[in-house]
Amino acid sequence: MKLVLGALNPIALRLGPIEVHWYGVFIASAVIIAVTLAVREGLRRGIRPDDIYDMILWALPFTLIAARLYYVGFQWSYYSQNPGEIIRIWDGGIAIYGGLIGAAIVVILFCRSRFVPVWLMLDVAAPTVIMGQGIGRWGNFMNQEAFGRVTSLSFLQGLHLPQWLISQMYINGAYRQPTFLYESVWDLLGFVVLMTTRHKKGLYKQGEVFLTYVAWYSFGRFFTEGMRTDSLMLFGVIRISQALSVVLFIGSLTLIIWRRRRLTENRWYLDGSGQKIATENK
Repeated sequence: MKLVLGALNPIALRLGPIEVHWYGVFIASAVIIAVTLAVREGLRRGIRPDDIYDMILWALPFTLIAARLYYVGFQWSYYSQNPGEIIRIWDGGIAIYGGLIGAAIVVILFCRSRFVPVWLMLDVAAPTVIMGQGIGRWGNFMNQEAFGRVTSLSFLQGLHLPQWLISQMYINGAYRQPTFLYESVWDLLGFVVLMTTRHKKGLYKQGEVFLTYVAWYSFGRFFTEGMRTDSLMLFGVIRISQALSVVLFIGSLTLIIWRRRRLTENRWYLDGSGQKIATENK
């Protein structure tokens, strides 16, 4: 007898009038794991844990606000008519790219105020950020959002997915492409790649772990965004995240090449404290 499962409950726990959503649980879990890993890596790279904790305390609220404002801004026709829903981030509707922009601004300003090399801090954070993104996508899964076009049951079964996941992809009367899953797998694979290669001698210059993360994530996001049905649109025809992915992918690769040529020509590189050290082969 075939077991047919319904959609999963997006609410993890109720404490009287308080509802704890799975979306928030996944986001919070991703942040905790990311901070823990960043602190461990920071110690290896000469960054004090207090600097990382302080940066996170500043970055988290600004990241959430930027991610929400980015989303709301491109959905203003709806939220202008429903202003009370602007703060309901527990129902979903935060844009990763908006959050990354907000976080990058905070990191740059914070590092300059603490005299911590910006590129070094970004290198420490990059692998944990992409890992957090991979975990956070499961919040979209629980909310049945960030899904793709209509597909067939046989296609999903052909991916050898568990029945509970397939059942959750039955949305609005049809099975949908699990784009959240594609992006989550791509992000977690990127985490593995960065974690296993970031300390290999001569593979990265300072700042390139972060730039590699940007290139990796934007490359995968371009394709998953093209499958989605809820993309934020510009002028009704341009998928904003796809356009931004192209810019970031090209920009990050260009910056890697430019920086390597510049460092080679000038015969110097930056050590962990941001000091220039002359070298003939770095």
